[in-house]
Amino acid sequence: MTADPRADVNHRAAALFATIDDYDEQDFIAAIDALAAELPAEDPDGLFHRACALDSWGHSAQAVPLYRKALDTGGLTGENRRRAVIQMASSMRNTGQAQPALELLVAEHDQGSDHLDDALAATTALCLASLGREREGLSTVLLALAKHLPRYNRSMANYARALVED
Repeated sequence: MTADPRADVNHRAAALFATIDDYDEQDFIAAIDALAAELPAEDPDGLFHRACALDSWGHSAQAVPLYRKALDTGGLTGENRRRAVIQMASSMRNTGQAQPALELLVAEHDQGSDHLDDALAATTALCLASLGREREGLSTVLLALAKHLPRYNRSMANYARALVED
């Protein structure tokens, strides 16, 4: 039985991202591009990793089309798919597309819950703030934070909801 090349590239990409601060921009992007090149040209995981590398160095406008292409193939699955939605929405917000980014995040929220829920909430809050809906954004992050507090969970969640009640 042969190893799954996508799983291997995903694993090695995660290891590279864990050491991103040890690289300069060009070397890091080149290292991710080399990994992605081990997969077929239009492989969704390869596209995703390339988008992540560009995004990590502040190239949001270049990252968005790669995220979109990776997602549009239908082959991006699991954590990479959810991360791509969150990260693409963040990049869209960075490039002045906060409303469509928020719509993506709301749709993603309806897909279920996992360990990326707090990242989804934080990115949603940033989109809301960019749209002048700061109280909703604050409510969103307070609700996400409330479950992690050692005490005051219920009170903080109630305060968060009260921010957006009429």
